[in-house]
Amino acid sequence: MDETNTIKEMLGDLLWLNAVIATEMIQITENTSTLVRNASPPAHCLEEHQSLRAMALTIAEKYQKGSILREHLTGHR
Repeated sequence: MDETNTIKEMLGDLLWLNAVIATEMIQITENTSTLVRNASPPAHCLEEHQSLRAMALTIAEKYQKGSILREHLTGHR
C-alpha cells in the first residue's frame, strides 16, 4: 500500500472514531442532564441531539460501512 492510501485510511479511521466519540458525548450530556434535572432534557434538545447523531453517523458510515455504530445509536435512550 502506498503512503497516500495509508494516509487516506488513517483519516477515514479518525473521522469514524471522532463520530463515535461525538455520539457518546451527546449521550453522556443527556444522561447528565437527566440526573441533574431529575427529569428528561427539554424536547428541543433531544430533537437537536438526534439530528447531530444522524449527521455524525452519516459521516462515520462514509468511511466505515457496516460498523455497529448505527445499531448502537438506535439503542440509546
